[in-house]
Amino acid sequence: MKKLTILLTLLVISFAAHAKGPDHSQWEHDIQAFEASDRSNPPPANAVLFIGSSSIRMWSTLAQDFPGYRVINRGFGGSDLDDSTAFADRIVTPYHPVAIVMYAGDNDLQNGDTPEQVRDDFAAFVAKVRQDQPQVPIAFISIKPSIARLALLPNIRKANQLIRTWSMTQKNVAFLDVAPAMLDAQGQPKPGLFREDGLHMNASGYALWVAQVGPWLAEHAAAAEVKREPNAPLR
Repeated sequence: MKKLTILLTLLVISFAAHAKGPDHSQWEHDIQAFEASDRSNPPPANAVLFIGSSSIRMWSTLAQDFPGYRVINRGFGGSDLDDSTAFADRIVTPYHPVAIVMYAGDNDLQNGDTPEQVRDDFAAFVAKVRQDQPQVPIAFISIKPSIARLALLPNIRKANQLIRTWSMTQKNVAFLDVAPAMLDAQGQPKPGLFREDGLHMNASGYALWVAQVGPWLAEHAAAAEVKREPNAPLR
């Protein structure tokens, strides 16, 4: 009887831990830093929000790459897709962006998520954001193939296909496929697009992303065109 009681207790604890869902607290410092920045230097209105993992965080040339738009960068390195959803009330909703560009997913796959989970997490992000802005256009930059995560290529391809298929069923949701241009004739990631770590991109890699994102913004984010006042700082 005692053994049965212990077993039942362990099962209850295990179920409770699973029911709590993923722990997003490791990113609290990053989110608080964004909020502090927003207080000291309020972000622009009518902006395009770029959000996601380190490939967004390290995109330091956003303003130069998209000079016709106000931009906000809310990438936090190492994050999974569902981390952006968890903090959307704090780093999406307050900005009321005219468009959202997301990149995330390869950390998720690296951490053991299935392609189906990544697809579902993106759908959850869209649903969360649209509680506040039902019509906001959202673009998902396809999960990039990289040298450092070559073993993930099959799951990357599957996740990208699932997200593409789901996006096609949604209004104002786009799948921007950067992967083909990042692969060579043998289907391998091009080394010249990456920094020394083989994971994060250099300027050549980001140029391929600009070529995909730019036309989408031109079609879906016309309201974000910058109308700068004299001497106004560029964000």
